[in-house]
Amino acid sequence: MRPATCVLLAMLALPLAAQAQWQWIDSNGRKVFSDRPPPPGVPAHNIVGRPAGSSLPMSAPPAPAPAPTASAPRVDRSLEEKARQAEDAEKAKRAEAEAKVAKARQDNCARARQGLATLESGIRVARVNGQGEREIMDDGARGAEQRRLQAVVQSDCGAR
Repeated sequence: MRPATCVLLAMLALPLAAQAQWQWIDSNGRKVFSDRPPPPGVPAHNIVGRPAGSSLPMSAPPAPAPAPTASAPRVDRSLEEKARQAEDAEKAKRAEAEAKVAKARQDNCARARQGLATLESGIRVARVNGQGEREIMDDGARGAEQRRLQAVVQSDCGAR
């Protein structure tokens, strides 16, 4: 039973050693992850994370990095690409919403101009009331409707 317990504890401790990673912000503003310390030119305040067993204090500059090898630090390009794609999708969504609003304003403008032209022509205009009956607009209602349509024309069509 004792050897099995030792093997189990060793397997549980293995991921802890694998998590020894350095994190820092490079000169381009990108977050870099590596199992090696950052290059000497990286200021101490740009070092975001250190391995737990690191002997370097937070304010001391890191030790010089060994010559670049296959495990040299690399920036995660796929995350940057996904972030850029998400930003582009958000811009497209905003542009689509703005186009929809512009189309609605254009339609409102056309309807308001048509209604205003009808009222200014002097012909009799009828409305349907709440009971479904047809009523001819008097001069007061006609003037109020002209003011309302003029406000819509000014807001949706631009100043006139």
